[in-house]
Amino acid sequence: MPAAIEVRDLVRVFGSQTVLNGITVDIHEGETMVIMGGSGCGKSTLLRHLIGSLRPTSGTIKLFGEELSSLDPSGLDRVRGYFGILFQSGALFNSMTIAENVALPLREHTELDSHIIDIQVKIKLELVGLREHADKYPSQISGGMKKRAGLARALALDPKILFYDEPSAGLDPVTSAEIDQLMLDLTRKLGVTSVVVTHEMDSAFTIADRMVMLDKGRALRVDTRDNFDALRKLPEAQAASLPEADRLIRQFLRGDAKGPITERKAATNYAEDLLSTGLKTAPISAITPTR
Repeated sequence: MPAAIEVRDLVRVFGSQTVLNGITVDIHEGETMVIMGGSGCGKSTLLRHLIGSLRPTSGTIKLFGEELSSLDPSGLDRVRGYFGILFQSGALFNSMTIAENVALPLREHTELDSHIIDIQVKIKLELVGLREHADKYPSQISGGMKKRAGLARALALDPKILFYDEPSAGLDPVTSAEIDQLMLDLTRKLGVTSVVVTHEMDSAFTIADRMVMLDKGRALRVDTRDNFDALRKLPEAQAASLPEADRLIRQFLRGDAKGPITERKAATNYAEDLLSTGLKTAPISAITPTR
């Protein structure tokens, strides 16, 4: 299966901090790849590189064979036409109706007649089940409906790739499950490649074809959903003999309170840190009365 996205030895350094450390992964056309990991592991930074808003310190990212870091602004704008993004908050414009939000990319990036744009908007809203709410404003709809409206806007230009940033964040379990089913339905109907950043494991195991686990900027494992699921369900007696990286992944997948992740957090010596003199604080000057 050809790769829609190719990431090779991706490194990103901010000052003295290495946020992404040698990530290599292929995302195949038509599949759903879930990027998962704990807070601060590099998920959002990786996503920002995939959409071209950040450039690598070293390494390469190719979308359909085009290396993002070698493109000028006009070339990057052209490549961005290949994908749509569902932002975590929906990122709708509050002063516009749902229909106007979905129409915006079509008005900005095409020369289609207004009548054709109206038809396209109705089609996209029907895909996400919001056609009857087209004239409402974001303040008049629920959080789940905002996510669906954001997805309709992401679909406006018929992208080949859809990026989802925490699509289940802030949603109740039923609404989250509805969003998962909508994503699966759109992938099946439209054949798009989906890249989903999430730490919601119920959602991840529902939608994923393959998954990549990040930890401290490294890709610990890239594998199929079934193989990750087998690791998640492995009995504790067998898991004890696994390498530390696999035990760390298993703890994250299961949400266990004990394991390598919590052991690593507990490894810092609180008493030593508390009594150390390494942290210097500037003295606060006394306040001098003005009268």
